[in-house]
Amino acid sequence: MSEDLSIPKTNSSFILRGIKDTHFENRPIPTECAPGDVIVAPKATGLCGSDTHYLLHGRIGDFVCKDPMCLGHESAGVVVKIGSAVKSLKEGDRVAMEPGESCRVCESCKTGHYNRCPDMIFAGATFFRKRSPWRRLEPLSVAVMAVSKIGQMKQNSNVLVFGAGPVGLLVMSVAKALGARTVIAVDILESRLQFAKEFAATDYHLPGKMLEGEERIAYSRRQADEIRERFGFGERGSTGIDLVVDCTGAEICIQTGLFAAKHGGTFVQVGMGADNVTVPITQILAKELTVKGSFRYGPGCYELALDLVARGLVSTAKLITHRYAFKDAELAFKANQDGKGSDGKPCVKIVIAGPL
Repeated sequence: MSEDLSIPKTNSSFILRGIKDTHFENRPIPTECAPGDVIVAPKATGLCGSDTHYLLHGRIGDFVCKDPMCLGHESAGVVVKIGSAVKSLKEGDRVAMEPGESCRVCESCKTGHYNRCPDMIFAGATFFRKRSPWRRLEPLSVAVMAVSKIGQMKQNSNVLVFGAGPVGLLVMSVAKALGARTVIAVDILESRLQFAKEFAATDYHLPGKMLEGEERIAYSRRQADEIRERFGFGERGSTGIDLVVDCTGAEICIQTGLFAAKHGGTFVQVGMGADNVTVPITQILAKELTVKGSFRYGPGCYELALDLVARGLVSTAKLITHRYAFKDAELAFKANQDGKGSDGKPCVKIVIAGPL
């Protein structure tokens, strides 16, 4: 069946007006293209943890929702119109949309760090213009950024990943695809860890409970020791943990990761949690750790993400556990919040169809 290439007359959007305050409304549809733009009709949108943060708290980190915002940014759709200068796309092409549009003229943009652009417009709209070169895969690009661009993982590395949600799972998958020797997953839900092992992880660690009277930092150190002992990791050299990626933002995970990383290892922070956490600073100093933040994605990430999928090295389809119609967006967000669908099964990745 051929794709519907007509520009719809209505543009139903799922709007966040305030904390736990959502509704459907029609929003304007662009009908004319600038020379370098295309118009895309969304066909599916994946839910992200940040969507739930905005819904429940009206913010995530320093990013505060001050005006009504259209939820959802992991969208894929069909090109329905192209600008006169566009050569790489044609009407009917299926594309994934990168939701951020930078200014392209500031220092960050011109030095190849457009994700840091102070004037970045990060769209959540369900229908918007897109510039033609950006047509790849959003959450996988986050993982590519963390592992390849920021973490600079080398082949044969030992990798430890905290958080077995969608981003964590994709981080594991990218690390495996790019030649990691061992990929260990850490999470507090064993069902997620079992999925992680089937999906990409070599093995997993399910943290035990805190001992009575045990301080958080002592617990984190003990967990790091248990991880090293269980999987035979050393504190130095080729047997050590080369790269730690935290996709949770949880203080204990951050602490444990810093304790677990080998001398000279790298720690990458992807997950957003509390604004302030306690870290074992002496570990960073004495082990000469490289500690970096990874924010969204940058140049080349979408291209590498698409290449990994095209060559069969990463499968994003396996992550999708639940699908909802656009009219059931509220149910989809509730499932994302609860961690399980109306069928009672755990959610990994939720996709909402439509609206167009």
